[in-house]
Amino acid sequence: MTAEGLPPEGRATGAWLPGDPVAARRFADLGPLDLELGGQLPTVRLAYETWGQLAPDRSNAVLVLHALTGDAHVVGPSGPGQPTAGWWPGLIGPGAAVDTDRWYVVAANVLGGCQGSTGPSSPGPQGRPWGPGFPRVTVGDQVRAEALLADRLGIDAWASVIGGSMGGMRALEWLVGHPGRVRSGLLLATGAAVTADQLGTQSAQLRAIESDPAWCGGDYYDRPPGPVAGLGVARRIAHLTYRCGDELETRFGRSPQEGEQPLGPRRTGGRFAVESYLDHHAAKLARRFDAGTYVALTDSMSTWDVGRGRGGVEAALATVTVPTMVAGIDTDRLYPLPLQQLLADAVPGTLGGLRTVRSLYGHDGFLIEVEQVGGLAAELLAHLGGRASGGRRRAAVG
Repeated sequence: MTAEGLPPEGRATGAWLPGDPVAARRFADLGPLDLELGGQLPTVRLAYETWGQLAPDRSNAVLVLHALTGDAHVVGPSGPGQPTAGWWPGLIGPGAAVDTDRWYVVAANVLGGCQGSTGPSSPGPQGRPWGPGFPRVTVGDQVRAEALLADRLGIDAWASVIGGSMGGMRALEWLVGHPGRVRSGLLLATGAAVTADQLGTQSAQLRAIESDPAWCGGDYYDRPPGPVAGLGVARRIAHLTYRCGDELETRFGRSPQEGEQPLGPRRTGGRFAVESYLDHHAAKLARRFDAGTYVALTDSMSTWDVGRGRGGVEAALATVTVPTMVAGIDTDRLYPLPLQQLLADAVPGTLGGLRTVRSLYGHDGFLIEVEQVGGLAAELLAHLGGRASGGRRRAAVG
C-alpha cells in the first residue's frame, strides 16, 4: 500500500507559512474580531487575490467564495508558494463567464484557512502557531472578516457574491447578514443549515483527525510530519460524499488496482482501484493543507444555520430581496437538490426557480461543470446590466 502523502520536508503542515513565496497573494490586516460563539481574535489577516480593475464608482466588484479545501487562488497556475493551480479554471478572466474586462473579482482565503489567512497554522499572539488555542469561528464570523476586507478595499457593496458548498454558505450569509452590501448572489450546491447527515459525516472526519496520535491535541506544528494519517482518513470520507456512487461504479467497480492483489488469503496491502483513488486524493491534500484548518473549517460548517438568532431559516431567507440564483447538482448526495429547492422557494428574489446542473460527478460537479456554472454566473451578471460571457458557448442547464 502506498504511504500517506507528506507535507513539505521538515514540516507538519502543508499550510502556507510566513517566509514562503507570496505568489499572487495580497494581505490585509484587519484588526480585532469579536466571535459569535465567544472570545476574540486580537488581529485578523486575510490573504486575497484580485483580477480585473475596480471601476471609479466601485460598482463592479464580485466576490468569489471558496469551499472547504479551496483558497484565494481561483484561477492561475501553480508555482513557488502556490502548490496548486486555480480551483475554478475557466470561470474568471477576459471574455470568461465572469469577464474581468467588465468585473473586478476578489477572492479571499477564508478566516480559519491555511493559505495566508489567520487560522490554526498561522502565528498567534506568542509568535507560535495558534494550534489548539485558535478559537471556534462560524460562517458569520468568516463573513464579518470578509466585510472588513471589503471596507479596506473601499467596496461598499458587491455587485455579486458567488460561492459553492461552504462558499455558498458564506454567499448566503452575505445576502442575509449584510443586505445593504450585496446586489446579487449565486448559491451553488449548498443549504441554509447543516443537516444531520452532514453532521454525521463531518463528525466522523473530525474524529479521524483527532484520533491520530500525531494530532497531539492540535499542538503538532513542531512535530513533523504531523497527523497526516488522520487527515488522510478524513479526506477519504469526505471525497466519497463529494462524488456519486454511479460514477465510482462506472470508473472502478470491483477492479483491483493494477499490479496489486486485494483478494489474497490475508489483507497485506493489495488494494481495489477505488481504494487507490482515495489514497491519491488523501496524499494530495496532505501536501497542501493543514489538519488544524480542516478541523476548524469543518466545525464552522457543523455550526451553520442561517436562521440562528433570526427567527428561523424561512424568516431569514425571506429578508433576501436582491436577485438571487440558486443551483444544485442532480447527482449531489452531500447537498442534495431538496436543500436548494428550499432556498429557491423561500428567497423572494430567486431568478427562475431552482436551476439544476447536470453532472456525473456528484457534489464536485459545481467545480467540474464550468460551462454550466459559467452560464449561470454570466446570466446573473447580465441581469445586473453587465456583459454576458463574451460569446463563450454555454452548456444547457435545467
